[in-house]
Order: sequence, then C-alpha cells, then structure tokens
Amino acid sequence: MQKLLILACLTVPAAPAFAGTWTAPEGCEVFLTVQAKACRVSHYYTCSADAPGDQWRVDMDQEGEFFFSRVDSEAQWVESYDPVKQVLDPAPADPASFSELIAEGMDTWDFSLSKEDGTGSRASGYDRLTGATVVIDGITLQETEVDFTEYGRDGTVLRRSRGNEYVHPEWRLFFAGPGETDLGDGQWLPIDGSPVEFNFPGEKGFLATQPIYDCDALTAELPVWRVSHEP
Repeated sequence: MQKLLILACLTVPAAPAFAGTWTAPEGCEVFLTVQAKACRVSHYYTCSADAPGDQWRVDMDQEGEFFFSRVDSEAQWVESYDPVKQVLDPAPADPASFSELIAEGMDTWDFSLSKEDGTGSRASGYDRLTGATVVIDGITLQETEVDFTEYGRDGTVLRRSRGNEYVHPEWRLFFAGPGETDLGDGQWLPIDGSPVEFNFPGEKGFLATQPIYDCDALTAELPVWRVSHEP
C-alpha cells in the first residue's frame, strides 16, 4: 500500500510547468505517466541515489506540480512534499507490506508520520485484495478494498477513508480508485482518482504536463492525494 509520504537527488520541487514535457530531477528516470480522473497527471520515476526498489511519484494539476512522494519496495510511504516535507517515523507498530498483501490477500498497517513544521499523525488501516481484476487502458490491475483512519498526535480523528484502489503486482504500485472520505466532521464525501490512461516511454502523452480528465472549472472534487492513502 502506498502510504502518506525528494532525497539527495531532489531537494526542492521544480517550478510549475504549464505546458510541454515534464523533466525528471538529475539522476532520475521516468518509467510511467498516468492520466487520472479528478484532473491529475502523475509521473512515476526512480533515482540512482535511492535504495533499490524505491519509487517516486509527482502529481500535477493544471497549475503544475503539487505533490511528490517516495515509497520503498514494500510500498511504505517513506517521504512526501506538499510542499512541507513529511517522513515515516522509525519502527512502525505494524509496517505496511506489499509482499504480504499479494501473498496472503490482506495487509494491516499502523505507522506514524512527522512533518518539518513539527506536526505529526498516525495512520492505521488495512488493504485487502477483493479477488476482482480490472483492465484499464490495456493494463490488468487487481482491485483492493482499503479502510483507514488518520489521527492527530492528540488522538483526534483527522480523516477516514474507505473504498477501492488498484495494485499492479509486478510494478509494486498502488493506484487510486473510487471511494469516500470523512475529513473529521462526520460527512462522507465521494472521491474517485482512478487511472484512465497509462503512457510509457515513446508513447503519446508520456511526460505530459497537463491533466486531461475531469478538469472542468466547475468540478469541485477534493484533490485525490488528500483523501486517498495512495501517496
């Protein structure tokens, strides 16, 4: 599962790109571009300075980059920038395990996060394979059920999310899906950040800087990275 979380090869996000082709940080290589619902395009990349299995993602809306995240080989959220840096605290109570999810069909997790501004939170929940598969733009994905709660350091519920996501076992990646979120006020709001197009190197749309789905100016959906546990 991709949890809430740029390293030596990436110190600060680049300036917003309004059109054209996105450029990865020095020492990094993009392997996938995903156009998703809710007006988001994401680029997935690896960096030579990172540990084997680490993967980065940058999310872009119509104004440019707004979120970076890095996960490890078990899809644990290692760090993120939104733009405040957030990192996974050491020794999680129940570390996330992509391997366990694929092998056993379910993975529970419980971990804490800390931000540069001194704030922090704890996330607890599970991912479960439903047994269903979906084919999106020619790519076969396994569907998951996800349910989690994020708490403030004082125990206050900051948000709850539940619904479905998708995983690609060979890529060891999660992708957002349809669900709903409660931002602490008891009201469940619908969300859907499902992928629509997968673009690979050499294909049209690879490294595109502009999202193309659900980008109507009147659309009032919440940003997917805020309400999904996909980092």
